[in-house]
Amino acid sequence: MQTSKETHAKTKSRREFYCGAGAAMTQVVATYPVNKIMFRQQLYGISARKAIKQLQNDGLRHLFRGVAPPLLQKTASISIMFGLYHEYGLLLADFVPGLPEWLRRSLAAAGAGITEALLMPLERIQTLLQITKYHDKFPNMYRAFLHVRAYGYREYFRGFGIILTRNSLSNVLFFGLRTPIRDALPRPQSQVGNVFNDFVSGSFLGAFLSTCFYPLNVIKSAKQKYLGGPHYGSWETFSYVFRKREFSWRNMYKGVHVNYTRSFMAWGIINSTYEFLMKLAS
Repeated sequence: MQTSKETHAKTKSRREFYCGAGAAMTQVVATYPVNKIMFRQQLYGISARKAIKQLQNDGLRHLFRGVAPPLLQKTASISIMFGLYHEYGLLLADFVPGLPEWLRRSLAAAGAGITEALLMPLERIQTLLQITKYHDKFPNMYRAFLHVRAYGYREYFRGFGIILTRNSLSNVLFFGLRTPIRDALPRPQSQVGNVFNDFVSGSFLGAFLSTCFYPLNVIKSAKQKYLGGPHYGSWETFSYVFRKREFSWRNMYKGVHVNYTRSFMAWGIINSTYEFLMKLAS
C-alpha cells in the first residue's frame, strides 16, 4: 500500500512532465525565427546579416517552415528532461539509498539526457527542413520522414553520438547549477519577483551551457546536412569542418552570438514558465 509521501512524489513527477511540456511549447514558438538564423550560421559559417538575408529571400511563408519537428521534439524533450530527472532520482533513492546526493542528482540528470536523445529523429528532420535546397523536395515533415526512411532507419540517427554527449553533460550541469544560481539572486518580494528570478537564472545558465557546447552543435549540423552516403565519425567531421573554417576556433563559433541570445531567451522562458506552471499545479 502506498504511503501519502509516495503518492505525493508520483503526483509531483507527473506535474513535472506536464509543466515541462507547457514551458517547451511556449519557448519554441517564441524563439523559432532566431533559431533559424543561428542554424544558417552554423551550417554555412556566415554572418547574422547574411543569414537574415537568406531568410528574407526564402519569404515569410517559409519563416516557420520546419517548426513542427522542434515543437514535437522540444515539448517531449523538456517534458522528459524535468519529469524523468525526478523519476530517476526517486528510483535511485529507492534502490541505492546510500548514494551521495550530488551523485544521485548527476546520474538522474544524465539518465534523463540519454533518454531525450531517443527523440533524435525529430531533430534530424528539422535540420533537413531548414536547408534551402530541400524546400521543394520536402513540402512538410511527413514527406521528409518518408523520404529519409528510404535510406534506412540509421539515417534518422545520423549524429547520434554528438547528441547523446551534448544532452547528458548539459543536463548534469543544468540541474547541478540551477538552484545555486537562483539562490544567489536577491530574495524576491512578490510573485513577479519570483518569475523574474526564475527567468534570470534560467537565462544565464542556458546561455552559458549552449555556448560551451556550441561546437558540438556545429559538428552535428555538419553531419546531418547530408542525406544518404557514408556516415562519417564525429572526429572525422570535426577535422573536415575545422579545416573548412580555416583552422580557426573563432570561425567554429560563427553564430554563437545569435545562439547566446536565443538560448538566453529560450531558457529564461522555459525556466520561468515551468516554475510558474508548477506553482499553479501545486
